[in-house]
Amino acid sequence: MVNYIDAATAPMKNTGAIRLYGPDAFEGMRRACQLTARCLDALAPMVQPGVTTNAIDRFVFEFGMDNGALPATLNYRGYTKSTCTSINHVVCHGIPDDKPLRDGDIVNIDVTYILDGWHGDASRMYPVGEVKRAGIRLLEVTYESLLRGIAAVRPGARTGAIGEAIQTYAEGERCSVVRDFCGHGVGRLFHDTPNILHYGRAHEGPEIREGMIFTIEPMINLGRPHVKVLADGWTAVTRDRSLTAQYEHTVGVTATGCEIFTLSPAGLDRPGLT
Repeated sequence: MVNYIDAATAPMKNTGAIRLYGPDAFEGMRRACQLTARCLDALAPMVQPGVTTNAIDRFVFEFGMDNGALPATLNYRGYTKSTCTSINHVVCHGIPDDKPLRDGDIVNIDVTYILDGWHGDASRMYPVGEVKRAGIRLLEVTYESLLRGIAAVRPGARTGAIGEAIQTYAEGERCSVVRDFCGHGVGRLFHDTPNILHYGRAHEGPEIREGMIFTIEPMINLGRPHVKVLADGWTAVTRDRSLTAQYEHTVGVTATGCEIFTLSPAGLDRPGLT
């Protein structure tokens, strides 16, 4: 049995119940998520061969400070950076460092800002220089997977409909869906109920209700779906070292579907793709 609670009166911890938010919360999430989207837009011209992911991380920190926001990942469970930068076969949670990006890389940059207590969570893929056709195709399939997951969001459906839409499309394109990580509820908490699986069946999972806010963030591999976490405790990579990609939006469920809070103001949700 899944419980739903009024977020305005619920304690600020993950109780296992699904929060339902009102108009004021939606407005707060719009502001936080649009700040994140603007940062991701500003990064697009910066992602070039020779740039280090530490330089990207510093930019994300300073952009947040300039706009009165804190990066949610900074000091989160011991994580010491303001963003995650996941390159090529790194599925997620790649730690920025001083190694420069190389021509032909693909990199996911994941940013979450806390603005006035609200968490704006999004990530995008960025091609670095000239990327091979296989990499570009993976970006296209992953972005389309995200869009199909978002299109499945409507009151009365179940969260499994999101996973089924993503899995059916991605596997039909001869790619695989990572099962070890998922989307999540978000709002005043960084990670909240429910988990949003990127695979499954439409009749599975909690019912989607108006007022829910969560991320959809499919990780799609060119090879097999299996991943492993490295000794640093954060960096997840594909076991077969195949290329992987991820796009992420935060959405709020409306009476007829959903609102995408993290849409790019400049139309750059798909950096480098036409």
